[in-house]
Amino acid sequence: MKNIAYYISNYGYGHASRSIAVIRKLLEEPEVKVIVCHSFALSFIKESLESSLVSYRNIKTDIGYLLEKNSIHPDKILLFKEYKSFVADWESYKEQEREFLLGNNIDLVISDISPLPFEAAESLGISSVGLSNFTWYTAYQGLIDDKELITFKEAYKKMTYYYSLSGSQEQWDIESYEYGFFSRTVDLEEVKRIRNSIDPVGRQQIVFLGLGMKIDVGTLDQLPIWDSPNCVFIVSSNVEVDRPNVFQIPSDYLESQNYIAASDLVISKAGWGMIGEALSANIPLLILNRSSMREDQNTIKYLKQHQLCETIEWDDFEKYQVDPLIFGKLKTPEHNRNHTNEAGKIAKDLLKIIGIY
Repeated sequence: MKNIAYYISNYGYGHASRSIAVIRKLLEEPEVKVIVCHSFALSFIKESLESSLVSYRNIKTDIGYLLEKNSIHPDKILLFKEYKSFVADWESYKEQEREFLLGNNIDLVISDISPLPFEAAESLGISSVGLSNFTWYTAYQGLIDDKELITFKEAYKKMTYYYSLSGSQEQWDIESYEYGFFSRTVDLEEVKRIRNSIDPVGRQQIVFLGLGMKIDVGTLDQLPIWDSPNCVFIVSSNVEVDRPNVFQIPSDYLESQNYIAASDLVISKAGWGMIGEALSANIPLLILNRSSMREDQNTIKYLKQHQLCETIEWDDFEKYQVDPLIFGKLKTPEHNRNHTNEAGKIAKDLLKIIGIY
C-alpha cells in the first residue's frame, strides 16, 4: 500500500473540485491511500469522495486572496497583512509537516497548490508534485513586494516535479509536464433533469453566473443582468438573489459540473476549475476580467489564444444585460474531448512516481 498526502488550497471550491477529479482517478488503483490536507471545503471533499481509502487532516494550507468589500478585486493591504501573519511561523510549519509526513509513512506529496509541504518533503527525500496552473508566489507578484515573497519562492523551488495545467506561465528549474483542462465527470441524465426543471418548456436561455464561493458582492440583486430577456440563471448557493428566473444550486448538491453542463452560457471569473467544467461540456464562456490578478490574466490569455472565450470588464458587467444575439456570436468551444480524460492521465503519471504502472 502506497500513502499519498494531497494538499489542497484553502481558496474557494475550484482547487477542491479539480483535486476531487484527480483523487477519484487515483482511487481506481486499490493499492493507494490518500490523506487530504485542507480545511475550507473539507466537508464538501469528504462527501464527494466517501472512500475508506481516504482520510482527512484539517489544516489551513494557505490564505488565497482577500477581496475588497463588494468587489471581485483583491484587497492588497489585507492580503499583505494575512500573508505576513501566515509566514511568521514558517519554520514551525516546516517541522510540523516533517512530523506529519514521517508519522504517516508518506510515499508521495501532491499539492494544488499550497507551499506548505515542499520543503519538508525535500528534506525527507519524499517526491513532491506541484499540480496547478499557478503558484501563490507568482499569483501574489504585483500585489505583494517581491522581497516579501521569498518564503513562498523558496518553498516552491523544492518541488520535485511541476504538473503544469493549461494557462500556466510558471518558470521553475524543475522537471515539468503539461496537461489540459479537465473536470469531474458529467452525468448526462442529471443534466437533462436540471434543464427540464429550470426551463420545462424549453424556450429560455440558461445562463450560469459563477462568481465563486469566496465572493461577497452585496449589491448583486440590483444588477440589470437579471432582467435579461428570455434568460433564466443558475447561481451558486452563496448568491442570494430573490428572482423568479434565478435558481440557486442547492447547498448540499455536490456535482456542480452538471449545472454548468446544463447551461447555454457560462459567465464567470477566470477560475480554472469552473472554466475546465465549462470547456469539458463545450459551453460558451464570457469571462469577467480582473486585470490586477496575474493568475486570471494568464488563464484569459490562454483562452483567447485558443478562441475559447470572450471577456467583459467588471464595470461593464455592472450595467450588463445578456443580449439574445450573444448566443449566436459566442462560439461553442471546439474543445478537445480528450481533455476530459486529463485527470486520468495526471493520476497515472502520479502513480508512476511511486512505482505503480
